[in-house]
Amino acid sequence: MRLSLTFNWEVYIRPLLSVKGKDGDRPGGLEDSILDVDSLALPFTKRTLANGLHVVVHEDHHVPIVAVNLWYHVGSKNEQPGRTGFAHLFEHLMFEGSEHHNTGFFPPIQQAGGLLNGSTNTDRTNYWEVVPTSAVDRALWMESDRMGFLLPAVTPERFENQRDVVLNERRQNYENRPYGLAVVALTATLFPETHPYHWPTIGSADDIRAMRLEDVQAFFRTFYHPANASLTLAGDIDTDRAFDLADAYFGELPPGPLPAKVGATAELGSEVRLVLEDRVEMPRLYMAWLSPAMFDQGDAEMDLLGDLLANGKTSRLYRTLVYERRVALDVSAYQRSQELAGSFLLVATAAPGGSLPDIAAHIDEELQRVVDAGPSSDEMERARAQVEAHFMYRLQTVGGFGGKSDQLNAYNVFRGDPGFFAADVSRYHDATTSGLRAVAARVLAFDRRVVLSVVPSGRRDLALSDSALVSVS
Repeated sequence: MRLSLTFNWEVYIRPLLSVKGKDGDRPGGLEDSILDVDSLALPFTKRTLANGLHVVVHEDHHVPIVAVNLWYHVGSKNEQPGRTGFAHLFEHLMFEGSEHHNTGFFPPIQQAGGLLNGSTNTDRTNYWEVVPTSAVDRALWMESDRMGFLLPAVTPERFENQRDVVLNERRQNYENRPYGLAVVALTATLFPETHPYHWPTIGSADDIRAMRLEDVQAFFRTFYHPANASLTLAGDIDTDRAFDLADAYFGELPPGPLPAKVGATAELGSEVRLVLEDRVEMPRLYMAWLSPAMFDQGDAEMDLLGDLLANGKTSRLYRTLVYERRVALDVSAYQRSQELAGSFLLVATAAPGGSLPDIAAHIDEELQRVVDAGPSSDEMERARAQVEAHFMYRLQTVGGFGGKSDQLNAYNVFRGDPGFFAADVSRYHDATTSGLRAVAARVLAFDRRVVLSVVPSGRRDLALSDSALVSVS
């Protein structure tokens, strides 16, 4: 049953939610916060088809569009050392055609007035379309065809062509981009060779070249099937009709075996200093720590810490390094939340006349102040407000990256609960000054981090002392 089938907006209603503060050691009680956590919810209905496909429906008829959002619980962490890059390769192959639509995936959706895209990270692969209500059948048919009937269209020629595309993408985004290999070097040092976060999502160039078509086919059969997927339909669609359509297009597909869960641990016992020579003009300093995994205790606090340290011109490190001392051109910090383990990254680019050792000393002073005294009341309020604004932003659209459909799928895949939105916001809403200080003291130890100096080629003298030369390919 393979049928065919036309608005083009992603503008969405903006829910306005008021807020209540709580007592405790949260400075100021946050009576002026923008969110009422207790009232925040994304209404949904969830069912599971007989073949194991999770289907989540969020009904909202403000705008005549429907978001179709499909997550597969597979990313680069499901690969093996020496056999990396498979998940990202399928992000490309899935747009090239399937058995009953053996050509590009973009034109039929775009001709109907829709938008579409996809992405891969360490823990999941997602594909989405936002289409006029009248075109939802087309989007579902095409998604189901590439889930159930992709491999007959993956010819040796198509496989080799997309492998070359990925290799070129790797050259553009990593090898030939200034500072492009820095994070690859960091993660390869943070996580041991056997850990599934040791390699980049795109895979190593040698592994990509060594791929065989039969290995790629086996990877698809293992991970890209209904029992390892979650489908969300959000927007202008009746709930019962949404489930009927999901069953009609996906219900006949075989479930496939549930993949084995991946488990791994990582630990740093000392500070590791590295230097990477690159075709760059200004030296740049990276610091990285192992940190709590996604949704684990301390994950939200590290998010807030990244904001108060380096998000915006009033943040501590921007004010110190860029505005007052003028030793850095920019500075950023963020918690990278992942399913098995997190990492906290801090990055600063030296200004003309600024040195990496000087920048590192000022950063360490600021980190020590956070550990010793914690953030101020104003800093906690600002950091929490920034996070809450981010949550609000994600409520503005039904589809796309980070929209309502994406959020529902993320919570369903990683928490087993599409309704985790309010609980997620509460992690930040209930964060305390003392709690943030304790997590910072536990995570940001000076003797358990990777410090990477990226310097212009031939200028290793600009790196921090005792830095070992690292080569990344």
